[in-house]
Amino acid sequence: MCGIVGYVGSKNAQEVIVGGLRRLEYRGYDSAGVALVPSAGELVSAKKAGKLANLEAALDEVGLPAAHVGIGHTRWATHGAPNDANAHPHLAPTGKVAVVHNGIIENFLELREELENDGYEFLSETDSETVAFLLEQQLAITPDLTEATRAVCERLEGAFTLVIASADNPDVVVGARRNSPLVVGLGDGENFLGSDVAAFIEHTKTAVELGQDQIVTLTAGGINVIGFDGSEAETKTYTVDWDVSAAEKGGYDWFMVKEIHEQPTAIADTLLGRQDASGRLQLDEMRLSDGELREVDKIIIVAAGTSFYAGMVAKYAIEHWTRIPCEVELASEFRYRDPILNRNTLIVTISQSGETMDTLMAIRYAKEQRSQVLSICNTNGSTIPRESDAVIYTHAGPEIAVASTKGFLSQVLACYLLALYLAQVKGVKYLDEIAQILDQLHQIPAAVEKVLEQGEAMASLAEELKDSKSFIFLGRHVGYPVALEGALKLKELAYLHAEGFAAGELKHGPIAVIDQGTPVFTIVPPRARDQLQEKIVSNIQEVRARGAFTIALVEEGDDSVLPFADRVIRLPKVASILQPLVSAVPLQIFACELATRLGHDVDQPRNLAKSVTVE
Repeated sequence: MCGIVGYVGSKNAQEVIVGGLRRLEYRGYDSAGVALVPSAGELVSAKKAGKLANLEAALDEVGLPAAHVGIGHTRWATHGAPNDANAHPHLAPTGKVAVVHNGIIENFLELREELENDGYEFLSETDSETVAFLLEQQLAITPDLTEATRAVCERLEGAFTLVIASADNPDVVVGARRNSPLVVGLGDGENFLGSDVAAFIEHTKTAVELGQDQIVTLTAGGINVIGFDGSEAETKTYTVDWDVSAAEKGGYDWFMVKEIHEQPTAIADTLLGRQDASGRLQLDEMRLSDGELREVDKIIIVAAGTSFYAGMVAKYAIEHWTRIPCEVELASEFRYRDPILNRNTLIVTISQSGETMDTLMAIRYAKEQRSQVLSICNTNGSTIPRESDAVIYTHAGPEIAVASTKGFLSQVLACYLLALYLAQVKGVKYLDEIAQILDQLHQIPAAVEKVLEQGEAMASLAEELKDSKSFIFLGRHVGYPVALEGALKLKELAYLHAEGFAAGELKHGPIAVIDQGTPVFTIVPPRARDQLQEKIVSNIQEVRARGAFTIALVEEGDDSVLPFADRVIRLPKVASILQPLVSAVPLQIFACELATRLGHDVDQPRNLAKSVTVE
């Protein structure tokens, strides 16, 4: 996710901001920029696509005047390609207002149309530029930067952090947040803003938490915080006792733990902006027409690793909601088996990085066969989206840890959105039915938060099972891909034998590996799937009779497994087909906790890379 820095004080603002951006590099980014206010009536800026070194080279070349007030940004692209024009800060046409933004403004198309009708000419593809233009308009009515910001915030929908500098308000920086992080750093004769404390930890360890829908005004002498309604807001000051490395991890021991805890936000952000004013579902870069999609008579999902398991979940949702036949293929095998493709075959590829070589080669093969390709990806501007006919971007933010967590959940969510979109286009579901499912999806972040509260229980289980050498994971229906993903996480992190099976296959061979004390995780379907639930309870009994140590992941209120489970992990009640969004989380936590107890590097497991760019 984007990195933001703001500064007011006596130091060289450029040096402070660039240093802060460097400490935020871990968040991932594709461009960087700064805006400075050297004196009243003057604002200067520079921005550059690519790494921070590109911006530093541009700053050396341009030689911006010295300033004590400024803002900076590293961008993780969502709206618009990662290039110079789309990089932040965005300036108003007069050049007197600069804005940096993290998040997604859901109603930006409506606002952009309004501004264009007023004569504004946009220089970027971003949703962020609308804010700079709106601020310029508002400052003509309300010269005070804080009040102008408050008025603009009332018009914005979605999730956003805004940090603003103005030539006509030369001694202040203003920040605002809704559903997106922003923290204040308090110094002696200087104050800071950052996406997280890593932005300013070199200068101060005194920080202030900003609440939801709050605006902060920074001067060298202090801060003032108000709500979006204009009322004074209470704040909480705390001392950061982490070093820089720990600050980057949000105080967690591992990036992976941080990313596991970011999953509610990743899901919420991936859901943002998916409905238009009429309630119809809309997707990012849907360059395939409704007519083309109505002609689709077969879907093949192509992916690798964790993304493949997300694709397996997608098959259930797509066939259930659209009745379109769907296959799931390993990218590494796809083009070598002579698949049957034509113009009515939709190829759906899933890749967190957008650079997975197997998946990219599958795309090229599919296009040679004249099939249409839609990609699900977390990295704007990467190769796979560029070579696809349509893209659904997940908004999970960058994953630093090699083993995917929030990437997986956001991919599953994007697959659900695709299935619903196809159902809408095909006319097999009414808008109110789609809206009902979307409402259920909007409740998932809170459900995941509830699962995260069981972290200590999973840690205790990991301690209990740290001497085990083999693990089995069982599931039925959408629980089967979750079982596969749970086993993969354990292999990746703990370097132990772990296998996932469709529970109904036990007696066809896998039950032979069950020995005394073998830990067996079972994902129990919700009670709504009565037939499946009865069968998997029987499966738990089968392995327990062979000496297995049974761990059941089961929804709240379902006590059917209690007589047969050695340990029970409770899951919030969700619709059956949505259960992977909650059931995968405890397995992620367990793998992480077990690997930690075995002394492994959780973020950088041996022999693995984040992006597999060779076949």
